[in-house]
Amino acid sequence: MAEPAGLDVVVTTMASDSHTWNLVFLQLLLEELGHRVTNLGACVPDELLVAECRRVEPDLIVLSSVNGHGFNDGLRVIEALRACPELARTPTVIGGKLGISGSGTPARQRALMAAGFDGVFEEGGSVLDFQSFVGSLPVGAARTLPTASVARALPAGSGALL
Repeated sequence: MAEPAGLDVVVTTMASDSHTWNLVFLQLLLEELGHRVTNLGACVPDELLVAECRRVEPDLIVLSSVNGHGFNDGLRVIEALRACPELARTPTVIGGKLGISGSGTPARQRALMAAGFDGVFEEGGSVLDFQSFVGSLPVGAARTLPTASVARALPAGSGALL
Protein backbone atom coordinates (compact mmCIF):
# COMPACT_ATOMS: atom_id res chain seq x y z
CA MET A 1 0.00 0.00 0.00
CA ALA A 2 1.34 3.43 -0.91
CA GLU A 3 2.23 5.97 1.76
CA PRO A 4 -0.55 8.57 2.05
CA ALA A 5 0.38 12.01 0.73
CA GLY A 6 0.49 14.96 3.05
CA LEU A 7 2.00 15.68 6.42
CA ASP A 8 0.95 14.55 9.87
CA VAL A 9 0.39 17.81 11.74
CA VAL A 10 -0.35 18.52 15.40
CA VAL A 11 -2.28 21.76 15.96
CA THR A 12 -2.67 23.16 19.47
CA THR A 13 -2.80 26.13 21.76
CA MET A 14 -0.74 26.35 24.91
CA ALA A 15 -1.75 25.98 28.55
CA SER A 16 -2.94 29.58 29.03
CA ASP A 17 -4.93 29.90 25.80
CA SER A 18 -8.57 28.82 25.76
CA HIS A 19 -9.36 29.91 22.20
CA THR A 20 -10.52 27.28 19.71
CA TRP A 21 -11.70 28.99 16.51
CA ASN A 22 -8.09 29.56 15.45
CA LEU A 23 -7.49 25.82 15.80
CA VAL A 24 -10.59 24.94 13.78
CA PHE A 25 -9.44 27.33 11.03
CA LEU A 26 -5.92 25.84 10.99
CA GLN A 27 -7.24 22.29 10.97
CA LEU A 28 -9.57 22.98 8.04
CA LEU A 29 -6.86 24.86 6.13
CA LEU A 30 -4.32 22.08 6.59
CA GLU A 31 -6.82 19.35 5.73
CA GLU A 32 -7.82 21.23 2.60
CA LEU A 33 -4.12 21.20 1.64
CA GLY A 34 -4.10 17.40 1.98
CA HIS A 35 -2.56 17.00 5.43
CA ARG A 36 -3.72 14.87 8.35
CA VAL A 37 -4.34 16.92 11.51
CA THR A 38 -4.44 16.01 15.17
CA ASN A 39 -6.10 18.94 16.93
CA LEU A 40 -5.23 18.86 20.65
CA GLY A 41 -7.58 21.73 21.46
CA ALA A 42 -7.27 24.56 23.91
CA CYS A 43 -5.45 24.92 27.24
CA VAL A 44 -3.05 22.06 26.54
CA PRO A 45 -0.57 21.52 29.38
CA ASP A 46 3.07 21.28 28.27
CA GLU A 47 3.42 17.67 29.45
CA LEU A 48 0.35 16.58 27.48
CA LEU A 49 1.57 18.37 24.35
CA VAL A 50 4.95 16.62 24.53
CA ALA A 51 3.37 13.23 25.26
CA GLU A 52 0.88 13.52 22.37
CA CYS A 53 3.58 14.67 19.96
CA ARG A 54 5.72 11.70 20.98
CA ARG A 55 2.74 9.41 20.37
CA VAL A 56 1.69 10.93 17.02
CA GLU A 57 5.23 11.54 15.68
CA PRO A 58 4.11 14.52 13.57
CA ASP A 59 5.91 16.00 10.60
CA LEU A 60 4.96 19.47 11.87
CA ILE A 61 3.80 21.03 15.16
CA VAL A 62 1.73 24.23 14.93
CA LEU A 63 1.28 26.30 18.11
CA SER A 64 -1.40 28.98 17.97
CA SER A 65 -2.05 31.81 20.39
CA VAL A 66 -4.82 34.37 20.49
CA ASN A 67 -4.60 35.66 24.06
CA GLY A 68 -1.36 37.63 23.69
CA HIS A 69 0.76 35.33 25.87
CA GLY A 70 2.14 33.27 22.98
CA PHE A 71 5.65 34.64 23.26
CA ASN A 72 6.14 33.69 26.90
CA ASP A 73 4.24 30.42 26.61
CA GLY A 74 6.04 29.58 23.38
CA LEU A 75 9.48 29.97 24.90
CA ARG A 76 8.55 27.50 27.64
CA VAL A 77 6.90 25.01 25.25
CA ILE A 78 9.67 24.97 22.64
CA GLU A 79 12.19 24.25 25.40
CA ALA A 80 10.15 21.20 26.44
CA LEU A 81 9.74 20.01 22.85
CA ARG A 82 13.42 20.43 21.97
CA ALA A 83 14.47 18.66 25.20
CA CYS A 84 12.67 15.53 24.00
CA PRO A 85 15.02 13.58 21.69
CA GLU A 86 12.14 12.31 19.52
CA LEU A 87 10.92 15.88 18.90
CA ALA A 88 14.19 17.81 18.87
CA ARG A 89 14.18 18.12 15.05
CA THR A 90 10.45 18.18 14.38
CA PRO A 91 9.57 21.37 12.50
CA THR A 92 7.64 23.58 14.93
CA VAL A 93 6.01 26.93 14.24
CA ILE A 94 4.19 29.46 16.36
CA GLY A 95 1.79 32.16 15.37
CA GLY A 96 -1.15 34.38 16.14
CA LYS A 97 -1.18 37.08 18.77
CA LEU A 98 2.17 36.52 20.42
CA GLY A 99 2.26 39.63 22.59
CA ILE A 100 0.12 42.41 23.95
CA SER A 101 2.26 45.16 22.43
CA GLY A 102 1.34 44.58 18.80
CA SER A 103 2.58 42.30 16.07
CA GLY A 104 5.69 42.07 13.98
CA THR A 105 8.25 42.85 16.68
CA PRO A 106 11.58 41.78 15.13
CA ALA A 107 13.22 41.20 18.53
CA ARG A 108 10.36 38.90 19.57
CA GLN A 109 10.62 36.94 16.32
CA ARG A 110 14.40 36.60 16.66
CA ALA A 111 14.03 35.38 20.25
CA LEU A 112 11.49 32.74 19.26
CA MET A 113 13.65 31.54 16.39
CA ALA A 114 16.74 31.46 18.62
CA ALA A 115 14.78 29.42 21.17
CA GLY A 116 14.13 26.74 18.55
CA PHE A 117 11.06 27.61 16.47
CA ASP A 118 11.36 27.03 12.73
CA GLY A 119 8.81 29.65 11.78
CA VAL A 120 7.05 32.61 13.41
CA PHE A 121 3.77 33.77 11.86
CA GLU A 122 2.44 36.78 13.72
CA GLU A 123 -1.11 38.05 13.52
CA GLY A 124 -2.33 40.35 10.83
CA GLY A 125 -1.14 38.76 7.66
CA SER A 126 -1.75 36.58 4.69
CA VAL A 127 -2.16 32.86 5.08
CA LEU A 128 0.05 32.43 2.00
CA ASP A 129 3.31 32.65 3.97
CA PHE A 130 2.15 29.87 6.29
CA GLN A 131 0.97 27.77 3.33
CA SER A 132 4.31 28.31 1.62
CA PHE A 133 6.22 27.16 4.71
CA VAL A 134 4.03 24.06 5.10
CA GLY A 135 4.37 23.31 1.39
CA SER A 136 8.17 23.44 1.65
CA LEU A 137 8.28 20.59 4.17
CA PRO A 138 9.09 17.16 2.81
CA VAL A 139 6.28 14.62 3.19
CA GLY A 140 7.19 11.77 5.51
CA ALA A 141 10.77 12.92 5.86
CA ALA A 142 12.79 12.28 8.98
CA ARG A 143 11.78 15.62 10.48
CA THR A 144 14.27 17.71 8.60
CA LEU A 145 13.70 21.26 7.46
CA PRO A 146 14.43 22.89 4.15
CA THR A 147 17.78 24.65 3.89
CA ALA A 148 16.70 27.58 6.05
CA SER A 149 14.11 28.19 8.72
CA VAL A 150 11.97 31.27 8.37
CA ALA A 151 10.60 34.06 10.49
CA ARG A 152 7.52 35.65 9.05
CA ALA A 153 6.31 39.06 10.04
CA LEU A 154 2.89 39.29 8.52
CA PRO A 155 1.46 42.68 7.57
CA ALA A 156 -0.93 44.26 10.02
CA GLY A 157 -4.66 44.37 9.43
CA SER A 158 -5.67 40.84 8.46
CA GLY A 159 -6.38 39.28 11.86
CA ALA A 160 -4.63 36.47 13.70
CA LEU A 161 -3.32 33.76 11.42
CA LEU A 162 -2.34 31.00 13.81
